[in-house]
Amino acid sequence: MSAPWAGLMRQALELAERGRYGASPNPMVGAVLLAHDGEVVATGAHLACGGPHAEVAALATGAARALGGTMVVTLEPCAHQGRTPPCVDAILAAGIARVVIGTRDPNPAVNGRGVEILRAAGVEVIEGVEEEACRAANRRFFHWIATGRPFVTLKMAMTLDGKLAARGGRSRWITSEASRREGYVLREEFDALLVGVNTVLADDPRLTRRLGLNPSPHLVRVVLDTSLRTPPECALLGNDPGDVTLFCREDAPAERRRELERRGAAIVEVGGDEYGRCDLRQVLRWLGSHQISSVLVEGGGEVHWSFLREALAQRVHAFVAPLVLGGREATPSVGGAGFGSPQEAARLRFIEVRRLAGDLVVEAEVESV
Repeated sequence: MSAPWAGLMRQALELAERGRYGASPNPMVGAVLLAHDGEVVATGAHLACGGPHAEVAALATGAARALGGTMVVTLEPCAHQGRTPPCVDAILAAGIARVVIGTRDPNPAVNGRGVEILRAAGVEVIEGVEEEACRAANRRFFHWIATGRPFVTLKMAMTLDGKLAARGGRSRWITSEASRREGYVLREEFDALLVGVNTVLADDPRLTRRLGLNPSPHLVRVVLDTSLRTPPECALLGNDPGDVTLFCREDAPAERRRELERRGAAIVEVGGDEYGRCDLRQVLRWLGSHQISSVLVEGGGEVHWSFLREALAQRVHAFVAPLVLGGREATPSVGGAGFGSPQEAARLRFIEVRRLAGDLVVEAEVESV
């Protein structure tokens, strides 16, 4: 049943990609509208959170020929009032006779309701066309809805022997300019950027978006700072500090907290883990409850280790330079105590390995820990 619609669904998936930098925390969605005779009369994509959904965008230009036609859409049309009205209402008002859906929307406010409403109104609904690809396109959204925690990607820029910095902490520049730019591109598609306080102390980073790909400049910048050692005068707090959230333990110095809050940082207390550090599950649950569906973790090595140890990372994006630093005191890309054996190690599945200006870019899915 899905074969005749597969090509159109792939077209809808290409349209959905237009929302990569702006749709979150909403899912990326693409739609293709066909007239009764099968001619494609309009397309649409969900480009920005709060903006028109893909179905409505397509109908904005193709509604005049939608009567008796077909809508091919990557995700089940919404059936609830959110930031925008329900898409099923627009579909029914246009007189569309058939809706072809890639996958259902796991959001409890939608899951199956859109399909039920359309069928109850006499619309033919075909489900599961290119479903695996449609789910993969919104893996971050699906993970956030299922767990209440944002999808976590660890980003590493390292040498061939796995070092983030030489002894003494020098790390500029390990990878090529092209790799650094791709790292900035990654920032454009995540809701939040997270580092440990040691990165703030060593590099004094701004952690900002710089390329303008995302229509919103708002990037939540997160620091894991157990004892609130972040300097109040750091670059992070000199550039729109309202976007900065510091996670600390309850016993963090009260005066330090007041000082950082005066500089505009938000301070969130969480419990400690068995190592005395911030409980990452509590951190992620807090972020997830504040509409953060994806987090890009940029280190350092101890933070990477914590996420892998707790099985809280879903993906790794590594830039590997053709350098060997060596040295026991050089900073490893993954620090901590390490796993006790290969059998206990974090197991990854390579998604893509490619060359970029002399470096290697490795994308891998974390399968198990």
